[in-house]
Amino acid sequence: MTFNELLALVRPENGPNIRTDSRLVKDGDIFVAVKGTACDGHDFIEKALANGAKYIVCQKDGQYTLREGRYKSIIVDDTTEAAAILAQAADGNPASQLTNLAVTGTNGKTTVAFLVQSIIRRADQKCGLIGTVMYDTCSGSSYQAALTTPDCLDIAAKQQEMIRNCAKYMVIEASSHALSQNRLAHIDFKAAAFTNLSGDHLDYHKTKEDYLAAKTRLFSALAPESTAVLNKQSPEAELIAAQTAAGLIWYAIDEQADVTANIESMDITGTVFALKYAGQSSVVKTPLPGLYNVSNCLAAAGLCLAAGFDAGTIAAGLSALKTIPGRLEKIDAGDFSVIIDYAHTDDALKNVLTTLKPLCKGKLRVVFGCGGDRDRTKRPRMAKGRRRAGRFCYSNQRQPENRRTK
Repeated sequence: MTFNELLALVRPENGPNIRTDSRLVKDGDIFVAVKGTACDGHDFIEKALANGAKYIVCQKDGQYTLREGRYKSIIVDDTTEAAAILAQAADGNPASQLTNLAVTGTNGKTTVAFLVQSIIRRADQKCGLIGTVMYDTCSGSSYQAALTTPDCLDIAAKQQEMIRNCAKYMVIEASSHALSQNRLAHIDFKAAAFTNLSGDHLDYHKTKEDYLAAKTRLFSALAPESTAVLNKQSPEAELIAAQTAAGLIWYAIDEQADVTANIESMDITGTVFALKYAGQSSVVKTPLPGLYNVSNCLAAAGLCLAAGFDAGTIAAGLSALKTIPGRLEKIDAGDFSVIIDYAHTDDALKNVLTTLKPLCKGKLRVVFGCGGDRDRTKRPRMAKGRRRAGRFCYSNQRQPENRRTK
């Protein structure tokens, strides 16, 4: 059986279900054996068959033995690509019915995604969101995210929900894990933005070069009619620009670029800046303090310009967003300020503390943590970064797992 013959059987109603987890397989399902980080789906083909799988999709270079039985096998070059194509077909190809926008980078993805959604809402349009904090399918409520970027089956299902809820746009955070595992295959992006790159996930990617290569996959897959929105003030952006066929929008603070910002004022309550694009200037008043958040605003502006929104609507949308969960989130604690931030890398922690210290009128106290059994170079770097706060720093043992702390 060929893959195209199998694809012809897949449809939104009364077609076989697509599964990549053998435990979920039922009679008549299609099981796609995907190689994951911790395990290989080819090792669970027998389990899938025992649960009633009728079709088994295997990878040409996979290690497996197919026994005789009343099922059909399909051999493909890449099962991650096959799973994505089947997932979209099973949900009625929802990706083709949305204007898809993506953002990647070590830091800033969540903020950019929330800002994009705020801009599109300001234009009286619905925009679904998939990211670290939550999944929002425009149903009127959102739910907590399990992964920053879920697998292709979950993405397709959420895109279908967005369409049912009359959304025309989707913004998604593209993690390096997802890009290296091809979870975003078979989604055409109108535009994709790159924020920055610093040390993270080196337990998975091993080197910074491999980490950058994973991020670059998002841009090398863009069509010529799409747009890459790149941070001119990140040294890796030039390398990404050389790998994409898409059009380019460059952004920078107080520097010549397509989209720029001139800072007018900044304090703990937020930032006022002039957003400049194509000879136009619009004032943005955002409650998000810090230069790095202005950069995030510019990335969101670039994505929305590529999607066809005007500068005035973009400025209004940037100003309209009041808070983002866990991103310099202010907690009412009476006589002193408590701020929660997701900062999970040394660069992110440095940015947060660099922003807060000059705005702090008293003593700045920092409590931070770092997950165990991950990149072993990360916790010492974060410990050095927290010194910007001065003497009052406290490290908790968040998920120490097998790591000794000192």
